[in-house]
Parts: sequence; C-alpha cells; structure tokens
Amino acid sequence: MRSPREDFEAASKHLEALHLLRHASGSAGPGEAAPESAVAEGASTDDMPTVPIPARKAVTTFDAASKRERLEFKPPLVRFTRRAITNTFGIWSRISAAIARQLGWFPRVEPYVGYGTGDYSRLICRTVYAPEHGQPGELTRGIRGMLTIPAPRTHVQASIDDTPLNTVQVGASEVYDKVDRTRDRSGEYAISDSSGYLDLVAEHRLAPGIHRVSYSVENRKPVSANLYTIPSSAKVGIISDVDDTIMITQAPVLWKAAYNLLFLNPKKKASVPGMSVLFARISDLFPDAPFFYLSTSPWNVESSIRNFITDHGFPEGPLLLRDLDPRPKTFVPTGPQHKLEFAEQLMADFPDMKFILVGDDGQKDPTTYATIVKRYPGRVLAIAIRQLSPKESPGLASVAGLTSTQPMPVTEVPVFTGTTGANLLKTMLPYLREHAK
Repeated sequence: MRSPREDFEAASKHLEALHLLRHASGSAGPGEAAPESAVAEGASTDDMPTVPIPARKAVTTFDAASKRERLEFKPPLVRFTRRAITNTFGIWSRISAAIARQLGWFPRVEPYVGYGTGDYSRLICRTVYAPEHGQPGELTRGIRGMLTIPAPRTHVQASIDDTPLNTVQVGASEVYDKVDRTRDRSGEYAISDSSGYLDLVAEHRLAPGIHRVSYSVENRKPVSANLYTIPSSAKVGIISDVDDTIMITQAPVLWKAAYNLLFLNPKKKASVPGMSVLFARISDLFPDAPFFYLSTSPWNVESSIRNFITDHGFPEGPLLLRDLDPRPKTFVPTGPQHKLEFAEQLMADFPDMKFILVGDDGQKDPTTYATIVKRYPGRVLAIAIRQLSPKESPGLASVAGLTSTQPMPVTEVPVFTGTTGANLLKTMLPYLREHAK
C-alpha cells in the first residue's frame, strides 16, 4: 500500500498537468482559473474561482481485511454461506431502493466527522435514500438506523471550508466494487461505493482546529460535518472504545446488547460512571490531545453515539465505526480486525504521536490492545481497561456472581484497571501526570 504522501504527490502532479493542458488550449475546467487572455479582457483576479483541492478515494477501510479474513481463503461451506447472505443482502438492497424511489425518496448524504493532519484529511460519508424532508443526523432509535437504505454509486460533491474537492484516480484501483471509468480523470464529484460509503483522502494544508466539510448531491441542500485537524505539536492521542467503556450497552450479553442498540431511546443511554471525568482530566493534562472513538458499532447508529458523547460531556472527536453490510470479498470484518486496522491507520497518520488506549474486558479489547503494543513498540503510552461487573457478564457467570471477561494483557506498557472511571483515575492519573511534564 502506498503512503498518503506518495499518492498526494501523484495526484497533485496529475492535476497540475490537467491545468496546464487546459490553459494551453485556451479553456478552463470547472473550478479553475481562466486563461491569461480572459484576465486581460477585464476579469478581476479576485473573482477567479478557488483552485480545487486534489482528493483520492482511500483504500476503503470497509474492505481492507487481512488475508486470513478474505472470503477466498475460507472453507467451502463458509464461502457458500457467506455468498448466499451477501447475495440476499444485494437483492434486499435493490428491492428496497426500488420501493424507495417509488415512494419519491432520493439520495441524501449522511456526513460523518472527519480528521486529519496539517497536510491531508480523511473524510467519510454515506449516501442513503430518504424522503424529501428527511434530515441527516437525526437522533432516532437504532432499529430505524439499521433499516437505512443505501444509495449506491451516487455522485457527491465535497468541499472543505468552501473550497471544492477534485477527485483523481491514482494508479490501479484497490477497491472491490466495479470501477467507474469516469474516475480515471479529474472530476468535480466522487462516487459512493456499492453500500453508499465514500472514503476520501484530501490534500489540503489546514490550520489546527475544527473545520467544516460540506457534501452535496442532486436535489438536496448541502450538509456538513466537523473536520478535526490535529496539530503537529500534539504528542499524545487517545483511542477509546465505546460499548461498555464509556456507554453502558452490556455487549457481552447478546439479547441485552441487541435491545440497547436497536430499541432503547437514545436519550436514555447511560454513561459508565466516572468515565467522562477521567477523559476530562486526561484532556486537561494533554490539551492538544485528540480523542478517537473506535468502536465495532455500525455506522447506522453514528448519530446516536455522537449525541451521547456530547450529552454526557465527553471530549468531541472523530468516530471510527464499522460497516455491517456484507461485502462480496470480505463479508463483515470482525470486531478485533476492525479495531486493529483503524488503530494501524492512526499510527500511520500520526507517526510522532503516542497513544493512550482505553477499552473494557467484556470483549477482546485487552488482546487487541496487546497486539497493537507488540506491533508498534514505543507508540503506546498506557492502557486503561474498564472491568465489567458480574451483572454485565453473560449467562452462568452473572448468576454465580462472577465475570466472564478477557484476562489482562501482559505487555511492556502499564495496564490500569478499574470498574469505573473513578477507579482508573486514582491509579492512572499520577502516571500520566509524570509523562505530561
């Protein structure tokens, strides 16, 4: 896989060549400056359009599974079953999309919070079918979000702080969806994939802070989301799980997790006691530290989690969730694989940053975080693991008053444990305070 820097240089050269070619022919492309002759005839340089930002489609984070997780390496029965499910999902998508169009619904964009460095930004959104007056980001019960109808291969125009993005296809396509040949040249729009997702990397020098990304599709008003540009001075970042780490979902107990995800009023979701205070104290120690919320929850409930973070006083930051739509080549990536891939992406995006990893012992966070420490020595500052209570544990363990959880990882990095944020605060804060000096 090429680095973002290499792809950006190629993209920039490609755009520059297009600009020179169009100027030489005496015409300007969309969003480009007019030739000198037009300026000589009285056109003001102040009125000339902003030069577009070069952007490319990322190697999709939704299909980037390891070799052992690729469908072709699975046993025959697993391949048959997963392909049957994938084909059934494809049929459902086509039928539901046809019904949506008959009802007068048309595509809209669900914008997700992006992040980036001073040199480039990662932008993620999804195109879905919705009624004329439907609004993106509405706070709804999970069941409605899970029944969202994707609008595949929709043309999306995007901009950062009102500067438009120009998409360029660089090199060989690494996505698994059928390649749209119009992406082989510069374009004013990008095209969402077979499940409506659009994952872009844009080259743009931005000042640290919060910027706005705007998306628009035909017949809809533009929608926008925050873009967190992380300052180069930030030496520490926080990667936190969501389910049972900051928000009580009882994920190890399947039926309780399903109820909380699908049917519970989003406004009634409870916070893990003391975790927002812990995060606030960490933020005080490291004022420039970004918070990344990495979860195996689906993008369908992104608005619910985002509102929860705001309502319960957690530091704002990008959500990195999972796509649950089965894909032809990879099916659905597992939770640990999803977390590992996004953690590796963050390690690559911020090579000078050390991370504090926060999770719980109800699923596989301890093992996943131990793997990250092993793969990236010296890059993890500390690990915090919230321990589930017996009531949050599944089956017979709960009846016996025991917990059925993951053992704590044995790593060279200190691991702090506790059942609440207050417990973690007492043991973890003195250690972090020493490293904040």
